[in-house]
Amino acid sequence: MFENVKMPEGLNPEVLEHLMNPQNYGKLDDADGVGVALDEKTKEYVIFYTKLDGDIIKDVKFATNGCQDTVVIGSMFTQMIKGNDTEYANTAVEKMHDKLGQLSPQQQICADIVFTAFLASLKNYENRQNGEDEELHVFKMKESCESTAMPKDEENE
Repeated sequence: MFENVKMPEGLNPEVLEHLMNPQNYGKLDDADGVGVALDEKTKEYVIFYTKLDGDIIKDVKFATNGCQDTVVIGSMFTQMIKGNDTEYANTAVEKMHDKLGQLSPQQQICADIVFTAFLASLKNYENRQNGEDEELHVFKMKESCESTAMPKDEENE
């Protein structure tokens, strides 16, 4: 679709496609596992829904109130793991890093929040399999998406 578009430096056509047409975005009503990764400072979150058949990820969706980087990474990651087993999905995190190339520290946190939400969905599935009545599982992020604060102007303190 974007073959004739001049790509900005460092942006590949796959990333642009996911930016313009995110895949697997929304809610999965019959999910076996629901996980949330939450940045308490910014209140940014990713909700990850997984539908499993044994270890096979039959369907997957995600939702976020995050930035475009989070949406792109969520879209690319869900496309990569859909139809594969959970072991492959865990290695897909490394493959995503290869696809995305060099990330800024903030983009890395966007990627981490997506991957963490996925892991939370697997934890929710495991907890449900063990008889726990858990609607969803939440992991709080250690690093924040919050942009680096500007030094305060002493006159405005």
